[in-house]
Amino acid sequence: MDRLECVRMFVAVMEAGSFARAAERLRTSPGQASKLVSRLESELGVRLLNRTTRALAATEAGQAYFERMRVLLADFDAVEDSVRNTSGTPSGRLRLTAPVSFGATQLAPVLVEFAQQFPQIELDISFSDRVVSLVDEGFDVAIRIGSPADSSLIARHLCEARIVVCVSEAYLREHQVPSVPNDLKSHDCIIDTNFREPGVWAFRETDGTEPLVEVTGRLRFSNAEVALTAAEAGLGVARAPSFIAGPRFRAGRLVPLLREFEPKPLSVYALYPPGRHLAIKVRVFVDFLIAHYRNGPEWDIGW
Repeated sequence: MDRLECVRMFVAVMEAGSFARAAERLRTSPGQASKLVSRLESELGVRLLNRTTRALAATEAGQAYFERMRVLLADFDAVEDSVRNTSGTPSGRLRLTAPVSFGATQLAPVLVEFAQQFPQIELDISFSDRVVSLVDEGFDVAIRIGSPADSSLIARHLCEARIVVCVSEAYLREHQVPSVPNDLKSHDCIIDTNFREPGVWAFRETDGTEPLVEVTGRLRFSNAEVALTAAEAGLGVARAPSFIAGPRFRAGRLVPLLREFEPKPLSVYALYPPGRHLAIKVRVFVDFLIAHYRNGPEWDIGW
C-alpha cells in the first residue's frame, strides 16, 4: 500500500466521521480503512486520530494534516483528471447528489442518456432531500432547487421550476372552484412539508405584489409525489413544483388552479466546488445538463 492510498483514506475518514462510512465511500472494508490510517500514522511517527469505541476525534496534528492534505488531494485529483482527459475521453467516478423527487421524476432519464454518451464515466448517484456538504462528503456535483445556501460553491443555472396549485376533477365536483388565492382558506389543503414554510403558500398578483395565504389541511407529507397522489384521490388541494405536477396535468389526472397567480418560479442549479483545475468529468456533465435544459424543461409543455 502506498502513501497516497493511506492519505486518501485518512481524508475520507475525517470527512465521513467514521471508518465504516469512509470505507463505504472508497469501496473497501472498515478493517482495511483502519489499517491504512494506522500505516500512515506509523510512517509519519505521529498520532492523527484518537479512537474510542464511540467516536473518532482528530489530534491537533491530525487536524492540521487533514486541512492541508484535503486541499492538496483535491488539486492532485483535478490535475490528474485534466491531464488524463486532455486528448482522450472523459472518465472517472462522478458523485452526484440531487433531491429525491426531482431526481426520480426528471433527472434519472437525463442521467441514463449521459451514461450512454460517456461510457467511461462512472456515475455514483445519491437522491436525498438532505442538504449535504459537497466537500466534506466527497460529492462532485449537487443539484439544488432554489437559491443556493452555500455561496462558496459555483452555481450554474439549469432551468426554472414553477410552483403550481393543483386538484382533481373529482374534488372540484364536490367543492367550489377557488378563484383567488384567499379562497384556499376554506379548502382542505394537502401540505408538502419540504417547502420552507409549508403552511404558507405564496402567490403573485398582476401588479407584482406577492400575497401569502395561510392554509390548513389534515394531510401533511414530506414527499410531493405522495401529496399529489392524495390530490388525485380527491382529498384536497395540493401545491407542488411543476416538474412533478406537469406530467399529471398532461395525463388529465390533475388540473392546475389559480394559474394567473403563480409565484416566481424556483431556479434549478448545478453546484460544484471552486478550484483551479475543474475536472473534465464535472465540466462535461454540467455542460450536458445545461444543453439538455437550454430550450426549457419538458415538464412545462402540454398543459
